[in-house]
Amino acid sequence: MLFNELPVRSVTFRNRIVVSPMCQYSSTDGFANDWHFVHLGSRAVGGAALVFTEAAAVTPEGRISAQDLGVWKDEHIEFLSRIARFIRQQGALAGMQIAHAGRKASTPPPWNGSGTVPSSKGGWTPVAPSALAFDEKHVAPRALEESEVCGIVDAFVAAAKRAQQAGFQVLEIHAAHGYLIHEFLSPLTNQRSDRYGGSFDNRTRLLRDIVMAVRRVWPEGNPLFVRISANDFAEHGWDLEQSIELTHQLKRVDVDVIDCSSGGLVPGGFAPQRPGYQVPFSSDIRRATGILTAAVGVISEAGMADQIVTRGEADLVLLAREFLRQPYWPFHAAVELGYRVPWPAQYLRAAPADTPIRGS
Repeated sequence: MLFNELPVRSVTFRNRIVVSPMCQYSSTDGFANDWHFVHLGSRAVGGAALVFTEAAAVTPEGRISAQDLGVWKDEHIEFLSRIARFIRQQGALAGMQIAHAGRKASTPPPWNGSGTVPSSKGGWTPVAPSALAFDEKHVAPRALEESEVCGIVDAFVAAAKRAQQAGFQVLEIHAAHGYLIHEFLSPLTNQRSDRYGGSFDNRTRLLRDIVMAVRRVWPEGNPLFVRISANDFAEHGWDLEQSIELTHQLKRVDVDVIDCSSGGLVPGGFAPQRPGYQVPFSSDIRRATGILTAAVGVISEAGMADQIVTRGEADLVLLAREFLRQPYWPFHAAVELGYRVPWPAQYLRAAPADTPIRGS
């Protein structure tokens, strides 16, 4: 059920509720700051089992925007350590999502428009598997040389090491939403003729290489997630059948959880958004492969979240917008569903009668 524990490797999720990665567009030169500390820390206080950072870029040019969080240099570790330590102190697991934005890099924060920010205004030339622009507002990216692809793998490995040094216990590799790894996966954005393009095995090679290299440096007892877009919602694109086959491959190289999202690769490549609209992807992948899955996408009601877990459609539920509205959503969900979950002693005066104290 939603408030049952879940052991994965050597860590235990105190319930099945996860704070999904959410870009804050609040960094300078990739550094975390007080905004990130309060944003992430308050949701750990609020009772989630796992709190993910936003996508942390593994290279400067891998940022979605110049205001994105980064983990491409050692100097980033110090403040990230403070955040991870506080999250752990609240009984939650500290998670980091690491990513490269590919052709969707060098954009403004969403409240400042869309398209590619030019170099004259602080932007840069994005890179991708093939020189195909996302749309007319984005510049065509530079296609990566085959020798450069190995450097991408190295960047993910270095980022994983820094995440571990900073005290994060869960790592997620972002392979969804039309960013670099997803661009390699889909035949719509990957027109390469080398060992990273063409066949299914070639298109999935970069992700497998990253996972295997990261798993060698990421502590054996710590979980490794991969977020995928299970369907491009575009003709001749990536689909559920390929996602299931990819999951079989990832399970063999010690991925623990598939975080099941969708879309984002091409303009218009989204399903109509309604409550739980992506849960069938999680359910189908879980049933077909036996791997642990996470469901995400317009999940806001406690009853729905509980049913997703109870019915075996996912092992974890990820909430994003609802956590922006209610940082303490797990407390309210527990009351609604009739669970007794521990509250911080500082907040007991607002808790239901006989609420246990966290850490006691």
